[in-house]
Amino acid sequence: MKLVMAIINDEDAFHIMDLLSAKGFSATKLATTGGFLRAGNTTLICGVSEERIDELIEIIEAKCKSRKQITSINNASVSANEGFAPFPVEVTVGGATIFVLNVDNFRKV
Repeated sequence: MKLVMAIINDEDAFHIMDLLSAKGFSATKLATTGGFLRAGNTTLICGVSEERIDELIEIIEAKCKSRKQITSINNASVSANEGFAPFPVEVTVGGATIFVLNVDNFRKV
């Protein structure tokens, strides 16, 4: 048994959850926040047999594609008195960060 934790973009979460459910995977969905953009993410936690890890990861990789987005970055080191306005920058969002962990013991009660 493995524990798969996948951090994905909020925009991808709904489609991923539907597809995982249709393929027989159980997942717990957590609302999380990223550090750089402070934007909403979704973290999925799935308990998976070793035989199905590749299938799960393929589903996530197929639906969670990186894309470019324009966003405003606030410079926290500049004080409000200096009249700083946020400026738009292009960043890459989306994709997935996936962790696969060993599970020593699993119980569902």
